[in-house]
Formats: sequence, structure tokens, C-alpha cells
Amino acid sequence: MDFNRFINQYISEHTGPEEDFLKALDRETNLKCVHPRMLSGHIQGKVLYMLCKMIRPESILELGTYTGYSAISLGLALEGNAVIHTIEQQDELSEITSQYIEKAGLKNKISCHYGNIFDIVPSLNSTFDLVFFDADKREYPAYYNLVFDKLKPGGYIIADNILWDGKVIDPDEQNDPQTRGIIEFNNMVNADPRVENVLFPMLDGMMVIRKNR
Repeated sequence: MDFNRFINQYISEHTGPEEDFLKALDRETNLKCVHPRMLSGHIQGKVLYMLCKMIRPESILELGTYTGYSAISLGLALEGNAVIHTIEQQDELSEITSQYIEKAGLKNKISCHYGNIFDIVPSLNSTFDLVFFDADKREYPAYYNLVFDKLKPGGYIIADNILWDGKVIDPDEQNDPQTRGIIEFNNMVNADPRVENVLFPMLDGMMVIRKNR
């Protein structure tokens, strides 16, 4: 028996259904985009949705939009006048992203920015209740320092791909720049007395961090 395949199927069958427009976005991303595995997908999308429902943020910052699956998943959980600012380096993805944000009815909830994260974040005149990292893994430590002062006390950072296909514990992968970035980030967060953190082993690993002060 292919245990992983069957357990993943079981998980999917016992998780709330994927919206039709998100299924379509998943399919179009796989057909048209390089590295479609970067898409969050059904299970992770539902986890982000549920965490957002629990945290009830008024403002979210996302680093790494890709084609918008995670932004839409978070956006579907927003209440009232809450908004998302999402940043993506690859502006060639903007047509797909904007198309599906509109299909999801979230055009007034999600603001897309294209360009360098380190230029755009300081220009945002806002503080955030929730920040989601899913961009260049080499830069996770720098992202942490960049956004920390913009995160409200009691706010959360969720960082994706924290296990990096298990490379974080593989001695043969320690010289890979992306792996080194994630290891440095994990160690930085774990040693930071200003936060509480837990690493969830779901999918490729997700770190949830709460800012205490």
C-alpha cells in the first residue's frame, strides 16, 4: 500500500471542500506556471483559512503571492473591513492572480503589490495582525527582521516550508542557500524571547509565531 498517497487522500476527503474557483486556479497554475508545486493547495489553504478565522485579523501582510491561492484562502476568512496586502516579485503572474481574486469576490479585500519585498514593506503605512511568509527561503531571517516592528503585539507570523523537504536535518544539504536560510530562521525564532512558536509538521512544515510584545 502507498501509505502517503492514501493518507493524503483521506485527509482531503475529511477536510472542508475546495471552492470551485480555487480548484480552477490550481488547475490553471499547473498548466501555465513554472514550479506549480509552490501553490498552497486545498489542505494548506483550509489550514490558513481556519487560522485566520481563529485570529480574526484586521490586516494581513503576505510575502509571496504566486498565483494567489493562499491570499484568496485567507481573504475568504476575513470579516468586516479587514484587508490583505500581498507582495510578489513576478509581475507576469498578475493576470492570473487578479482574475481569480475577482472570481472569489475579494477585489476590495486584497491589494496586490509587485516588486521587491524590501522596498515595498517599508512603504506600507500599516501595522499587521498576521504576516504569512511564502517567498524566497534564503531571505526568511531578513523578512523576520523587516516585518517584526510592523507586527502588532499579540499578532502572528505564519512561515511556510519550514522543513524544506526534510533538508533542515540532512547534513548533505546544509550548504544549500535556501536550506541555510530556513535553518537560520528557525533558530532565530526559537531563540527570540519576544515570541512564542510552534512548528507544525503538516505538508512541508509550518511555523506559527506569536509576538508577545
